[in-house]
Order: sequence, then structure tokens, then C-alpha cells
Amino acid sequence: LGAGVAVFPIPGPSALLAGLVVAGLPADRFFFEGFLPPKTGDRRRRLRVLADVPGALVFYEAPHRIEETLADLLAILGDRPAAAARELTKLYETVVRGTLSTLVAHYTTEAPRGEFVLVVGTAIAAAALTEADVDARLQLLMQDMSIKDAAAVASADLGLPKREVYARALVLAGKNK
Repeated sequence: LGAGVAVFPIPGPSALLAGLVVAGLPADRFFFEGFLPPKTGDRRRRLRVLADVPGALVFYEAPHRIEETLADLLAILGDRPAAAARELTKLYETVVRGTLSTLVAHYTTEAPRGEFVLVVGTAIAAAALTEADVDARLQLLMQDMSIKDAAAVASADLGLPKREVYARALVLAGKNK
């Protein structure tokens, strides 16, 4: 993809490898989850378990749940590189690449159709993070969690010391200046 060469997967018994190939993300390590739980709370709990997997994450998803699943992926995993591939090896094959936030924006404006393979890249290296990245992650998590829990999840996701992330969460919540 980086060389400007189109990649076309060869049909096979599973969309997993075809989706992984067309995603254009590093695939030297990956974890295939299949379908996530349909209920938001269960789905978010499962994603918290998967957040530390050292490789790409691959999911299947139905079109009627793609928007909420992408929103949960963004909220729990952070704004990672990602791709959504649908109708692989069929006439209307489509691959949307970017970050989870760009996929969320895309599928809130375009009605999803067909079955999806979602590929989510690994977490951003802690050295590449800015304070704004940490703040954005904390603010998303604090919408659904206590300050303490949000700091713990953000610390694990971002590979930063829990004490520092908790202190930042307190500042964002206006409880410590």
C-alpha cells in the first residue's frame, strides 16, 4: 500500500486473513477475537481485556452494530490505526483505513452495509504521546468510569505510570490544581 500498489486478497474459507492483508497495518502479530459481545457493557469489558494484546486485533462485526462497536473500540482502546473491510472478495468490496476516530466519523455519515472485518493496530508507543493525547484518553474514559478506574485503564493502555496518569485525571476533573 505504501508503494502505491493495489492489494487484492484471494478468496478463501475465512475473511480473517483477507481483512488482515487489505488493512495495510503491521500484521506480524495479531489476535483474532471474532464477534464481540452484542451488549455495550459486555463488549467494553472484553475490550479492556484485549487492550494489552501486543499486536493487531481482528474482529468481525455486523452492519447494524458497526457504529457502536467502533465507538466502543475508540473509547476503550484509544485512537489507534484501524481499517474496516466489508464484503471482501465480492463486487462491492470496500476498505476504509485511518484511525478509529476517522472510522467512527465515516460510519456515522454513511449507512453501513455488509459484514465487516475490523482490524485495529497496536497501541501508540508511550514516547510518541503528548499531554493532549493523555488528556483526550482520560476524558473519554471518565465519561463512563470513576476517576480512579479511568486512570488505571489509561495507564495500562498508554504504558504510562499509574500515579502520573491519576494525578492528571484529578486535574482534568477539577479535583486537584
